[in-house]
Amino acid sequence: ANMECCLRLWRKEDAPDLAAAINNPKILDCLRDGLPYPYLEKDALEFINAMAQHQGKQEAFPFAITVNDRAIGSIGVFRKDNIHYRTAELGYYLAEQYWGQGIGTSAVKQMCEFIFLKTDIVRIFAMPFSHNLASCRVLEKAGFVLEGELRKNVVKNGEFYNMKMYSLLKD
Repeated sequence: ANMECCLRLWRKEDAPDLAAAINNPKILDCLRDGLPYPYLEKDALEFINAMAQHQGKQEAFPFAITVNDRAIGSIGVFRKDNIHYRTAELGYYLAEQYWGQGIGTSAVKQMCEFIFLKTDIVRIFAMPFSHNLASCRVLEKAGFVLEGELRKNVVKNGEFYNMKMYSLLKD
């Protein structure tokens, strides 16, 4: 069954669901460093409180991905600065039990529609690790174009990895 997902602002009550979703090495291994493992409810609350600071501003747009109003993942678009101020970076993850059901693609499409409708951003880009085939697939299904591969662009868990550069342009 293809579950309907919605995006909404984070709430303090999401902390247990957020901690449960992200407390998974398979997810953390695909994200940037700096997230604790194990990831506790207090870490989730800190994140939710930090995200609340962005509300009403035009630099960052963090949302919970929800099914039946329960947080099952995270998605955010973060504006760049200086000459890149009309460009923003997209990031997301889903709890493992929701992988492979089209939810990531739906969330990315909803997010990009919102950003292009409500802001002056004209380019949204995402840089998944090249070996993260599922994430690359999500972006492709959401209409992103692969612009190239960034070789040895990151060091994660002591290994060099390539990243892929995907983008979606407004109109």
